[in-house]
Amino acid sequence: MLRFGVVGIDHGHIFDHVNGLLAAGAEFAGYCDKTSVPGLLDAFRRAYPDVPVIDRQALLDDDSIDVICIAAIPADRAGLAIRAMEAGKDVIVDKPGMTTRAQLAAIRETVEKTGRIFSICFSERLCVPSAVRAGKLVKAGAIGKVVQTIGMGPHRMSADQRPDWFFKLDRFGGIIVDIASHQIDQFLFYTGSETADIAAASIGNFATGDYPAFQDFGEVLLRSDRAAGYIRVDWFTPDGLPTWGDGRLTILGTEGYIELRKYVDIGGREGKDHLFLVDQTHTEYIDCSGDKLDYFDQFVVDVRERTETAMSQAHVFEVCRLSLEAQEKAHNITAR
Repeated sequence: MLRFGVVGIDHGHIFDHVNGLLAAGAEFAGYCDKTSVPGLLDAFRRAYPDVPVIDRQALLDDDSIDVICIAAIPADRAGLAIRAMEAGKDVIVDKPGMTTRAQLAAIRETVEKTGRIFSICFSERLCVPSAVRAGKLVKAGAIGKVVQTIGMGPHRMSADQRPDWFFKLDRFGGIIVDIASHQIDQFLFYTGSETADIAAASIGNFATGDYPAFQDFGEVLLRSDRAAGYIRVDWFTPDGLPTWGDGRLTILGTEGYIELRKYVDIGGREGKDHLFLVDQTHTEYIDCSGDKLDYFDQFVVDVRERTETAMSQAHVFEVCRLSLEAQEKAHNITAR
């Protein structure tokens, strides 16, 4: 049985990693309780009361542990992943997997040297049942050839609940690196593109004056040899919305389109994971909330058989490269 440990409990996505691996039949061996978000650690303890707290180095040194899950402060994730891979572990890292080109180069080198798996759990695709269903519909040809994606990633700020590092550019990496990596992953995946170019990118700080280094808006225009993509991410989700963000994705094909309303349908349907399919014959609503996720089962197989069924290593690195490049190229439209 695959055994895993947790190092870095600084973002709530760590629950996706743990619950996904447990559902795939893995054993939770233990976790390091170092955190910058005490409330998150308290929730983690309540969720897994029987899992032991183990010193970070002891987790890395334990030969019986196969995988390390990491949701540390973004700027620290690459270093922890490298330590884990050098200790013979495969890793699942929360997005962004790194915040600088130097970190990306170091991870590439470590993967090549160790042969370990460096996987980023892009939760807005891999942990969202409607996004999984959309992938299967696209693969089946339900909307013809995909020619464009439009990905929206709005978030609620809740500034008083955020740790200090959340507002420091060198710690969170910028809004495109931090959030839009989700939408870049989706663009490459749904369009079947191996690579892409950054045609344009913008960032801004429109309403977060107390934190001048913060970025509360970002956008990216992508193009590949087969499709185009537009991305908008922001921290402007109003309090009137009953969830943290109205995340949406539109996938345009030559024979139809798919729209995902991942977390809420402001039209009135309850729950989340709403998928709308329009093709040449009809318009269909699909409730995907009961659909099974595939990523963690596939990742467990990849660890055991040294395959790349959950996500190719090349895809991971390309998403990271594009995210970093878009962040670097982004024009600050609110700069004074």
